[in-house]
Amino acid sequence: MAEVIPGNAVVGQSGGPTAVINQSLVGVIEAAAEHEAIQTLYGARNGVRGIIQERFLELTGLDKDLLERVAATPAAALGSTRDKPDEEYCRKILDVFAKRNVRYFFYIGGNDSADAAKIIRDLARASDYDLRVIHIPKTIDNDLRVTDHCPGYGSAAKFVISALVGDDRDNASLPGVKIDVIMGRHAGWLTASGLLARQDAGDGPHLIYVPERRVSPDQFVEDVAEVYGRIGRCLVAVSEGIEDTDGVPWGEKLATTVDRDSHGNVQLSGSGALGDRLAELVKTKVSPKLGGKTLRVRADTFGYLQRSFAGFASPVDQKEARRAGRTAVAYAMRGARDCSVAFRRRPGEKYGISCFRAKLADVARETKPLPPEYVNERGNGIHDSFRAYVAPLVGTLPATGTLG
Repeated sequence: MAEVIPGNAVVGQSGGPTAVINQSLVGVIEAAAEHEAIQTLYGARNGVRGIIQERFLELTGLDKDLLERVAATPAAALGSTRDKPDEEYCRKILDVFAKRNVRYFFYIGGNDSADAAKIIRDLARASDYDLRVIHIPKTIDNDLRVTDHCPGYGSAAKFVISALVGDDRDNASLPGVKIDVIMGRHAGWLTASGLLARQDAGDGPHLIYVPERRVSPDQFVEDVAEVYGRIGRCLVAVSEGIEDTDGVPWGEKLATTVDRDSHGNVQLSGSGALGDRLAELVKTKVSPKLGGKTLRVRADTFGYLQRSFAGFASPVDQKEARRAGRTAVAYAMRGARDCSVAFRRRPGEKYGISCFRAKLADVARETKPLPPEYVNERGNGIHDSFRAYVAPLVGTLPATGTLG
């Protein structure tokens, strides 16, 4: 057994919330309470920003019923942050840790959070300060490297699939062209999950576009016209980060004004602009290809509902997110000084995972794209082989029936 260092611990949450991020938080709280070496567990308000401002909430001795309610509540119970710490920022964090005798830091977040964790750990090592830093994965985008999948993805995918199931029935009732814009700036994992909305032949989404395969507006128009001409309606699922053939996101090209977030990224999720412009493209370009037929065209941007929809989380996702939090504490108690909790899918027909330690450097910054073998050659659909990957993560889905 590795040496256990008595001291305090800090847990924080970062980036876009998910429906199960609090499961990981509660997993940390539960596991930390089982180890005497962790004297006091502090929750950092709004992630790293709360650390440098010393805004902490003591998480020791909380009521179990309260913890279960928090675990089942979507979005970040401690508050989140979009701060992207550099070395100077992380040095301030380390100063606060030294002041409060913090020897364990658990950070729940995506690849930027893993990068911050790595910088903090590197500074601690250089300063000869014994600090154990464990990154706990979360992201609905499912784009963290190394791990098979990320806590948060299964629940968001379940929402997307279910919304598309209902939207397909709506589209069949009042035929037209319906466009649904789904989160995914650089990776199409979430949009690709829409494949599972197809329960019977003819079900939508009939077209699925992801950022990994570039598509021109002309091809988009041709695709929609072909589907509509063949079946008399068309449901489209498109990633917010879909790119033109020159690599520039459609959202950036089509927007009349471009807003950027704190990281310099073009704001995609907080606006319906892409959906509106795609709908206009269908009205002006597809209709002439169908002999001037007047089309019923609608567009929705699923937006933030995808990541924090209450009461709809995947049971598998909830269980695995809690496990990730508990595993992070276990790794720290076993002597791990810096790593990210990762999932490995067990071989065999029955779904199951095991956890392992991933290097922070392998998780930080870079994203994991949807593998090209899942995307069809034209870039307007997802191969059926993707079902085997995503189906176990979302659990039971709504079943539909038709009268013929």
